[in-house]
Amino acid sequence: MPSTVFLLSPANCSGRRAQLLLRRGGSLEMARRLRSREGAPLGELFAFISGLYFRGKLAYARAFADEGAGQGVPRVLVITPHRGLLPWDHSVRLATVRAFARVDIHPGERRYTAPLRRSARALAAAAGSASRFVLLGSVATGKYVEVLDEALGGRLTFPVEFVGRGDMSRGGLMLRCAREGRELTYVRAVGALRHGPRPARLERLPRANPPAAVNACADERRDIP
Repeated sequence: MPSTVFLLSPANCSGRRAQLLLRRGGSLEMARRLRSREGAPLGELFAFISGLYFRGKLAYARAFADEGAGQGVPRVLVITPHRGLLPWDHSVRLATVRAFARVDIHPGERRYTAPLRRSARALAAAAGSASRFVLLGSVATGKYVEVLDEALGGRLTFPVEFVGRGDMSRGGLMLRCAREGRELTYVRAVGALRHGPRPARLERLPRANPPAAVNACADERRDIP
């Protein structure tokens, strides 16, 4: 069975929630952490900014990433606007969030694609030929698939259950799978059907307490106007 490395698409660092963190003297706990010397884990930052969608990606990846991806190779990596792939627990500070907000995640933006291509090629070499790479993000656009698949030697896959689903539906699906221990079905990204009819809506789940690392900012999100 191949080793698996998950690649998570980023949160929008120029959106409303990100701007709350960039305000001078902001009182939110996440803003205070970003201003501190220690900073905050990248995954927790993006979970604060993105909400359900990124929480679902992070919970799912941490539930199913294995230990056999190769010595020294992180199992859960996050795509960033201008620093390529970084581990989900990589510490970032406020200056990094500001820098993220200045770079457009677009296939024509070299500040985005060049670092991503370099880090993906390094990942492919370090992880070895038996590894597979699973994109947890949009496959319907050209933002991620082509540059990653080329750099990873044609080994990029994605959950086929994503086809036809919007961001919130994907997030909810991944949270369910993480809780149930049910892994999705991965298919090659290039050449696969990436557009399709919208699936049936997911049934509402009873409220449950997610892992602390995934939902560290839940109280702050409820306080946002």
